[in-house]
Amino acid sequence: MKHILKYIFSYCLLFSMFLGHAQETSNKTVTKEKPKAETAKPAIEETKKDSIKTDRYGLRVGVDLYKLTRGLYDKDYKGIEVVSDFRLTKKYYLAAELGFEDKTTDDDRLNSTATGTYIKGGFDYNTYENWLDMENLITIGLRGGFSTFSQQLNSYKIYNANPYWGEQPAIASGQKYTGLTAGWLEVAMGLKAKVFNNVFVGFGVQLKLLVANSKPEGFDNLYIPGFNKTYDGSFGVGFNYTVSYFIPLYKKKIIIPEIIKEKPKK
Repeated sequence: MKHILKYIFSYCLLFSMFLGHAQETSNKTVTKEKPKAETAKPAIEETKKDSIKTDRYGLRVGVDLYKLTRGLYDKDYKGIEVVSDFRLTKKYYLAAELGFEDKTTDDDRLNSTATGTYIKGGFDYNTYENWLDMENLITIGLRGGFSTFSQQLNSYKIYNANPYWGEQPAIASGQKYTGLTAGWLEVAMGLKAKVFNNVFVGFGVQLKLLVANSKPEGFDNLYIPGFNKTYDGSFGVGFNYTVSYFIPLYKKKIIIPEIIKEKPKK
C-alpha cells in the first residue's frame, strides 16, 4: 500500500511538472508583440484661394414674337413691341418696352378700333443665382406705362328695351376720337434663358392696374394699346414671348474666396 501511494505521488508530481512546462512553452509561442500605437496623422491643412468670376454688363434688345406674329392669324390685330434692358448691378436691371398696336374690338353693342403707341419703363430684379458662366434670369419687376392713342367708332347698336320687332340693325359711324391717353402700373414676372452666344429667349406675364384713362364721348375704351382689354375694370393682364440679343459693353471681375484642402507634405 505504501509503495502504491509512493508511485501515485510520483506520477502526480511528474504530471504537474509536465503541465507547467507545457504552459510556459505555449505562452512563449502564442504571445505576440503588441502593435505599436499608430501615430496620429497630421490634420489636412486648409488654405484659402481666391477665384475670379467675370460678369458682363451691357444692353439687351429684342422683340415680342407674340405681337409680331399675331397679325398672321388675327385679321383684327396689328402690333409690334421692342423690349430692352440694361444691367445696372449684379441683380438689378433697367427695363423698357416700346410698342404700337392697332386692335379692332367687336362688342355686343359697338365695334371700335384703337390705334396708338405706348411706352413702359421700370426695373427688374434677378432672383436666379447663376453658377459658372451662366447668364439666365428669373425676374420680378415694376413698370409704369403710358399710352397715347385714338378710337374710331366703326358701328353701334341702339339698345331696345322692348325687342318685340327684333334687334335694331347696327348703325355705321366712322367717327374718330384722337388725343386719348391712359396710364397704368404693372408687376412684371418673367424669365430669360441663354440659348446661343448672346441670344436669349424669354417669357413674361404682367399684372396691370389702370390709374388714368381719358374716355371718348359716348362710349368706353374697350382696348388700350399696351394695357390690353378693359373688360375687368381697372385690372388687366398681359404676356409676351421674346427673343433678344445681348450687346456686351464692359465687364466686372468678382473675387470669390474658396477654401481648398491641401494634404500635408511628408
